[in-house]
Amino acid sequence: MNILITGGAGFIGSHVVRLFVEKYSDYHIFNLDALTYAGNLENLKDVENKVNYTFLKGDITDEVFINNLFEKYKFDRVIHLAAESHVDRSIKDPLAFVKTNVIGTMILLNAFKNTWKDNFSNKLFYHVSTDEVYGSLGQTGLFTEKTAYDPNSPYSASKASSDHFVRAYGETYGMPYVITNCSNNYGQNQFPEKLIPLFINNIINNKGLPVYGDGNYTRDWLYVKDHAVAIDLVFHKGKNKETYNIGGFNEWKNIDLVKLLCKQMDAKLDRLEGTSEKLITYVKDRPGHDLRYAIDASKINKELGWKPSVTFEEGLNKTIDWYLNNDDWLHGVTSGDYQLYYEKQYNN
Repeated sequence: MNILITGGAGFIGSHVVRLFVEKYSDYHIFNLDALTYAGNLENLKDVENKVNYTFLKGDITDEVFINNLFEKYKFDRVIHLAAESHVDRSIKDPLAFVKTNVIGTMILLNAFKNTWKDNFSNKLFYHVSTDEVYGSLGQTGLFTEKTAYDPNSPYSASKASSDHFVRAYGETYGMPYVITNCSNNYGQNQFPEKLIPLFINNIINNKGLPVYGDGNYTRDWLYVKDHAVAIDLVFHKGKNKETYNIGGFNEWKNIDLVKLLCKQMDAKLDRLEGTSEKLITYVKDRPGHDLRYAIDASKINKELGWKPSVTFEEGLNKTIDWYLNNDDWLHGVTSGDYQLYYEKQYNN
């Protein structure tokens, strides 16, 4: 079986690619990534020479390229992770998010549909999305798979649009699909523009920790390896045309999370407790900032038996240890040297 994983050199994608390559020797995993700033092939050094793994450099918005790939490899299944995902970037350049998240998804859907037409037996288009499509919660309540869409940022609007197109292709063309909407991921190999790796790096270097508004924005946090396991389960056992919400049951206010991170970092760096907290600075809020996200993951738990393997405190501890033990990786990313890896390894 030929499986295409898009965005497989990114944070979540690299964990999914590694899991599938190592676990399923009878699958051939094709990792398609444009290697934009967040794509890092060093995340996959341990599987790059496996016989059931192939890396493909390319952009999902290149229609001719994508059509040629599908014609050549006849991908039986797709796990679509490629996306622009940073909300702040979407506010500055919303059109880039439309191009990748909407147009790119459409091009993949068309290629998949045209390759298999009416013969979709044992085929699947798996679309990975976000809880941000649901908008903002108040102080109570949880997002379920039936929650109405109400996106508030250009990023979440682009992901909501792509979700709708996947469902539309399922209804119009009979294309088999599943969709998952997940909460904030954290863990190893995350590009340090996101809160947790950014603040780990800033604490190491005694730089400020910018917290939006009053710090009371609330998010549910999902350990990335738990997310990869959930994707594996949905891919193999999820029901056709179903949506599954994946959450960590780890709801934290941003300021409480940051203070916990500071406390763990002080202990690991042998600094006096409270040292890192002094780096916290409150900054002007960003536009359209959703107050609270929280996922009800009971459906995937009841139907597929999935649940998080770690508490947030445990996962954060593992994450900090990884960054502290992989300072070469962190330096390579922050310096930009990681972008040279493709040329070194794949220049032929």
